[in-house]
Amino acid sequence: MNTMQITINGESLAVPEGTTISQLLERLQCDPGRVAVEHNLQVAPRHQYGEMTLGEGDRVEVVHFIGGGSDHNEDDPLLIAGQRFSSRLLVGTGKYKDFEETARAVAASGAEIVTVAVRRVNISDPRATLLTDYLDPKQYTYLPNTAGCYTAEEAVRTLRLAREAGGWEMVKLEVLSDAKYLWPNNPETIKAAEMLIKEGFKVMVYTTDDPCLCKLFEEMGCVAVMPLAAPIGSGLGIRNPYTLRIIIEQATIPVLVDAGVGTASDAAIAMELGCDGVLMNTAIAGAKDPIRMARAMKKAVESGRDAFLAGRIPRKLYASASSPLDGLFFG
Repeated sequence: MNTMQITINGESLAVPEGTTISQLLERLQCDPGRVAVEHNLQVAPRHQYGEMTLGEGDRVEVVHFIGGGSDHNEDDPLLIAGQRFSSRLLVGTGKYKDFEETARAVAASGAEIVTVAVRRVNISDPRATLLTDYLDPKQYTYLPNTAGCYTAEEAVRTLRLAREAGGWEMVKLEVLSDAKYLWPNNPETIKAAEMLIKEGFKVMVYTTDDPCLCKLFEEMGCVAVMPLAAPIGSGLGIRNPYTLRIIIEQATIPVLVDAGVGTASDAAIAMELGCDGVLMNTAIAGAKDPIRMARAMKKAVESGRDAFLAGRIPRKLYASASSPLDGLFFG
C-alpha cells in the first residue's frame, strides 16, 4: 500500500494514500465527538470527516480543551448574550496541579462559566484524561479563550476550532502584545473582534481600561467587555477604580474585571464599583490552598454585589454621630 507524508500537530506522520479524517482519528484513537480538526488552516466540519481525504503534505491540527453548581439568585442574574447565570464569578481552569484539584476549586467557587484553552491533542497518548472528564460541559458553560495568541489570525483560527469542537459560540477574545507583560494588543484585538462577530461569535473581549476603547467594542457588537484591573497574574488588585467606574457608567453590556485580582478583597472592590462580574484564575490556582481561596472569592463577589446594590454611605471629611443628639438629658 502506498503511503504519503502529512504533518499532524507539528509532527510528520506516514499514512496510507486516500486516508480520510475519520480514518486518521480512528488510527490516533481520538473520539471525533471530543476533538476539532483543522485541515490546511481550515476547520473541518465534523459531519464531513468521512468524506474529507488527505493529500501529500497536508497539515492537520487536532485539538481539545484543557484547563488553562452555584447558589441560585434568580432576583439578580448575570445576563450575557441573552443567557442567565446565577454566579458572577468566572474562573479559569489552568495552573492547577491536576484536573481533580481544578474540579474541586471550580465547585467551591460556585462558578457556572469556566474559561478553557484550546491545545493540540497529544497524538502519542490520545486517550489521556481530558478536562471534560472532570468538568461536565453540560453542567458548566465552557468559555473558550485565546490565551497565548499574539495576532488576530491566531485568535480567529483558535476560536473557529473551539466552536467546531464543542459548539460554543460565546468566547473570550484576548490578543496579547508580548510574553512578558501580557498586555492587550488592541489593534489586533479589534481586527479579530470584527472577524469573529461577522462569523456569528458572541465575543467577550479582554482589553485595557480605556473607556473609549471599551465603548468601541460595545458598538462593534461585543457581548461583554473585560478590562484588566492590573496585569495578568500580577495580583496587584484594582489599580484603576476611577476608569473602571467610567467604563461601567457608560456601558450597556456587562463589564467584568479580568486580570489582576490577588485576593478576596480585590474581588469585593471590583463588585462594589459596579462591575457585573469578575474573572480570575491565578488568584485561586496559585493560592497555597486553592479550594479555600475559591470559597473566599465566591463570598467576596457575592458580598461586593450586595454592597453595591445596597448603596454605601457617602464619604465625609468630618464625623457624623450614629445616634441622634436631640433630647439628651445633659443637653
